[in-house]
Amino acid sequence: MDYVENRMAQEAAKQTGSAESFVTPLNLVLLGMLLYTAYSWLRPHSPATIPKEEPAVVFRTFTPRTLLPYNGENDMPVYLAVRGRVFDVTRGRNFYGPGGPYANFAGRDASRGLACGSFDEEMLTKDLDGPLDTLSDLDKDQLEALQGWEERFLEKYLVVGKLVAAGEEDKAE
Repeated sequence: MDYVENRMAQEAAKQTGSAESFVTPLNLVLLGMLLYTAYSWLRPHSPATIPKEEPAVVFRTFTPRTLLPYNGENDMPVYLAVRGRVFDVTRGRNFYGPGGPYANFAGRDASRGLACGSFDEEMLTKDLDGPLDTLSDLDKDQLEALQGWEERFLEKYLVVGKLVAAGEEDKAE
């Protein structure tokens, strides 16, 4: 029996004297959790910020000439018109603003180009003081494509005005 008691005493002395007894997987997990909690509690907290509200936009009447400056250049918003509705597409500046794939449509009536699936300059009205494009020569497929674009714009962007021919601003109100 002396042998067993001696052996137990030796083992007990070994374990209490070494640091290895504290380095166990459970102790390492607990230490990690303690450090993480202390870090998250002591780190500087930035105050919660409320997102900026977009400025209110007044619904207004545009002519092709008054719509033209809203092409995203010179810190202007990006507007485009589809079937007489003017949309604020500034949130999609990467697509509709300068350098974007749809930049030709910025500040213009994009109806014909969207209906035909063309980004060419020929799709845009040249005479800014003339009548609006009636789109009367578009076929059924082109009108359906235009309807799809219009629905997409209505879902994503604000309507900020309507497009009328030059000289009809007073009649539109």
